[in-house]
Amino acid sequence: MYTRMKRIVLLAALLIPVGHLSAQTITTKLSRAWTIFEKDSQMKSGIASLYVIDTKTGKVVFDKNSRIGLAPASTQKIITSAAAYEVLGSGFRYETSFGYYGNLNNDKLSGSIYVKPSGDPTLGSWRWKETSEDSVIRRVVEAIGKTGIKTFGSFTVDATGWESETIPGGWMWDDIGNYYGAGADALNWRENQYDLIMKSGKNIGDPVSITGTRPMLYSYDFVSNVTSAAKGTGDNSYIYFSPTASRGMVRGTIPIGEDRFIISGAMPSARNQLLATLNDSLSKKGVNKEFMNLVVDKFSQNKAPMSVTNFHLEVSPPLDSINYWFLKRSINLYGEALAKTIAFKNGKSASSETGAGEIEKLWSSKGIGVHRTELNMHDGSGLSPLNRTSTHAQVAVLQYAKKQPWFGGYFLGFPEYNGMKMKSGTISGVKGFCGYHTGKDGKQYIFSFLVNNYNGSSSALVQKMYKVLDVMK
Repeated sequence: MYTRMKRIVLLAALLIPVGHLSAQTITTKLSRAWTIFEKDSQMKSGIASLYVIDTKTGKVVFDKNSRIGLAPASTQKIITSAAAYEVLGSGFRYETSFGYYGNLNNDKLSGSIYVKPSGDPTLGSWRWKETSEDSVIRRVVEAIGKTGIKTFGSFTVDATGWESETIPGGWMWDDIGNYYGAGADALNWRENQYDLIMKSGKNIGDPVSITGTRPMLYSYDFVSNVTSAAKGTGDNSYIYFSPTASRGMVRGTIPIGEDRFIISGAMPSARNQLLATLNDSLSKKGVNKEFMNLVVDKFSQNKAPMSVTNFHLEVSPPLDSINYWFLKRSINLYGEALAKTIAFKNGKSASSETGAGEIEKLWSSKGIGVHRTELNMHDGSGLSPLNRTSTHAQVAVLQYAKKQPWFGGYFLGFPEYNGMKMKSGTISGVKGFCGYHTGKDGKQYIFSFLVNNYNGSSSALVQKMYKVLDVMK
């Protein structure tokens, strides 16, 4: 009888599906790895969340704190990106049109050269040959030349429907003057960035001078409070520049003995920079502007013209290409531009707040991340420390995206870290990874791993997070 019972138990064990045993093994291994991670000294006052599902079945493989909203940092970009595909479409392209209005008598235009932007974050970008600063300026100048205009009144930028505030509420003062803190406008230029060129002293403590900018900035200057530090200390300088100011302040340190040390900043007004650059290029061709630039938006007294003669159109790369750089290089400007574009496409005012709200509503309508709970977004990029997202909501978005026809372009933008396709996120006290992985056994997983309020170095924490994620390999 005893022998017979042993045979029955053995037979029953053999009948258990291999996949079920595998899932149990992964869950057990993740639990063990998690326990070690959670007890680590870097997590003494921190909180973490990990949520993993089986891609094919959707079954939960591991769940710890998955419904708690945590600051996601740049992992929030996967939510904005998927929303852009869903609302705008993978083939979406931004368009910036150029025209003129008023009387054109011989070669003199009594009115304005009219610019109608759409929030294109790639205009003037160096990431594509066709969008580069020189390429765009050359095409626009040539197009104006073909109209025969030699004198015109002003440039008019029609920003109807776009809010004038480029910086989302909640962004930190330490961020907004630096390249990663570039806000999105209706008319963007050169990714709203410039390079500040500095020269340090020979001795520690010597003052650092600013020798120039690239490109030349119009109507802006800087005060340097930067000092020279020991060799090998790297870039510890920050630019402080209010979007409405004409003078910026640079503080911190750079290493001694540097003749051409470059840090990148955010242009206070990329719109003005573009128009000034264009005006200079036209002047060299004998085309002259007589008056100051105009803007049409809800705060100005200017009205959009009744009739415009369009003569040129700048078209951005498609969304697939924009998304590649957005996720691969984690460009905050692209996230803010996409969020505002989503709001504009939905007939709403193009602001960061409205864009974030429209993204929340989109996913809530699909049963993902209840509005203002699991998804509480304040921007499109994740730079704001006010954002709160659950790992459950992030995985649900990733799972939804996996089933869509646009998934190929979306997935292509995911960077690779630790041998896994995943988007990272980093702000002060926050580290996260989320994405997709196929193990050596062929099992496919979707996951999100967020850590808030850890102590110690980010690099040390990342290695410990990798050890947990390695279980899926």
